[in-house]
Amino acid sequence: MVRHRKPPSQTWRSFLDNHVKDLVSVDFFTLPTATFRVLFVFIVLRHDRRSIVHFNITEHPSAEWTAQQMVDAFPWDTAPRYVLRDRDQIYGAYFDRRVEGLGIEQIRTAPRSPWQSPYVERVIGSIRRECLDHVIVLDERHLRRILRAYVDYYYSCRTHLSLEKDAPEPRPVETPAMGRVTAIPMVGGLHHYYTPLAA
Repeated sequence: MVRHRKPPSQTWRSFLDNHVKDLVSVDFFTLPTATFRVLFVFIVLRHDRRSIVHFNITEHPSAEWTAQQMVDAFPWDTAPRYVLRDRDQIYGAYFDRRVEGLGIEQIRTAPRSPWQSPYVERVIGSIRRECLDHVIVLDERHLRRILRAYVDYYYSCRTHLSLEKDAPEPRPVETPAMGRVTAIPMVGGLHHYYTPLAA
């Protein structure tokens, strides 16, 4: 057999780079509570600014519930062109029909290949390392409050090397002439936002 030097189509990395503005990733992660209930957290991440578009929590995920999360994440014709997801059984026929109705094309990763969905896997790892590994979650309401605080911090304050050390929500450059730098606690004091405050 003749070996081809170039792949016949674009590589996976090229696909991610070429469609970064039109692509979101979705995934679930689980979290046990203090009473040993297992909660499922659904995350929707937009690739271009690494922003968490939507998250929600349930104890009993289903294809219908997951499809509704996509509708909630993209109201009023704001749906992206592609959604990148794994092959979990939770995404059933109902989910497929609902996403198709939104005009979104699904891109499924290969089996047992989380590296093909790097951005959402990375944000889930960040949520665990920077937030959930430091708290004991009591119940769904408590987890929702913690995640809402972390997502606010992540969206407006947390810098990313891939965004040239900017946050998903762009912020202006602050110079030393603007005043003394002050730390503002966020996420219950787990993180801080540093900003100059005028004297």
